[in-house]
Amino acid sequence: MTQPPPAAGERHVILCVEDEAEFRDDIVEELRACGHAAIGAGDGRAALAMLATVRPDLILCDISMPGMDGYDLMETVRRERADLADVPFVFLTALNDREAVICGKRAGADDYLVKPVDFDLMLASIEARLAQARRVRAHYRRSDAASGAARGRAGDAARPGSAAASGVLDILGFGVVLADARGGVRFANAFARALARDTQSLFVQEALRAATPELTRQLLAHVAEVAGAAAEGGDAMRGMALPLHGTGGELLLVICALPPAGDDGPGAAVFISDTRRRPVPPEHVLGALFGLTPSEAQIAHGLVSGQRSADIARALNVSQTTVAFHLRNLFEKTGTNRQVDFVALVLGTLGALR
Repeated sequence: MTQPPPAAGERHVILCVEDEAEFRDDIVEELRACGHAAIGAGDGRAALAMLATVRPDLILCDISMPGMDGYDLMETVRRERADLADVPFVFLTALNDREAVICGKRAGADDYLVKPVDFDLMLASIEARLAQARRVRAHYRRSDAASGAARGRAGDAARPGSAAASGVLDILGFGVVLADARGGVRFANAFARALARDTQSLFVQEALRAATPELTRQLLAHVAEVAGAAAEGGDAMRGMALPLHGTGGELLLVICALPPAGDDGPGAAVFISDTRRRPVPPEHVLGALFGLTPSEAQIAHGLVSGQRSADIARALNVSQTTVAFHLRNLFEKTGTNRQVDFVALVLGTLGALR
């Protein structure tokens, strides 16, 4: 082997998800020989079970597996395990195909290795991704420390345009746009720019714009309204949905007032979620946030996942009447009256918590 073992104190846990047992054992053996604490799982569901008790430093995952494939596993992890957002995800597959590579990258994979595997290349790729993750964590630890030291002396590090704040907003799993009262874009995080590029339903260049003049008018009216409330020291929140043409999905927008930041500062924060790939908080988190019963939390989880009442009823194997009963209680507890308003509340709350 040409790859050196990790330095002392850098023993990493690597989860290898591969349905071919012999190949999986070979990978785990190679990783252990290089000093890593490697563990193996035979499919996506087995991997999820392991992730309930083990926090890996990197996930190496085959794409083509029976049951839950690699794409489904990564989507589930990214959606339900916010605590693993900084864990690199490397796809391992025999699909030596340009479109497969593009699909994996767009789905959020950090790297892509093709079978038959060159073990030296694999180890070098793993070490590079682990080093990148270490640099990111160290950066945010330094940013947090600097922010804490500066708090009370000055608020510059917390301004939306500062490097530290921009870096934090760039790693969120939903879009964030800061706009002035006229809809001028003062900041758009990486996820918002990616959504604008991929969907063509929302544009976040110099000014906010939707795909049609009417939707643009509605959007700018909401922004002006909440920014006006912010300028008067008040609070306001509005929600709207933009259709994703040809997919049946939507971009859900939550527009919230920002605290005053001077005459030329942004007055509105726009949180953007794609119903096809929205980060969904676990049921217990929703229950704790809004005081929901377990049944209400299950239905809340379905709503935030983009499901309609009929879909939720089928998934939970209950009648639509039962779902409607719990929905009434859910909306009453949260002060909302429709799905988009509840999702707006959830995203706004999570945005504030982060």
